Amino acid sequence: MNQVNYDAMSDAELKQYFLQHREDTALQAYLNRLNKRPRMIIATPSDPDFDTKIQAAIRQQLQAKQSDPTS
Repeated sequence: MNQVNYDAMSDAELKQYFLQHREDTALQAYLNRLNKRPRMIIATPSDPDFDTKIQAAIRQQLQAKQSDPTS
């Protein structure tokens, strides 16, 4: 069996690979990659602008997805 180099794949390629090869360990490689990334804290529950900040972050993510169809 061929060794698959997950590190050489983009996020989109790795995601497609694990969706097509569910028996492979690609899902774990993808999750490990995501977990290594720093997490951005948008707002805390006690923040008076919590709803506004969350909605703005969601809009930003949606716009990023629309402008990059490969993700």
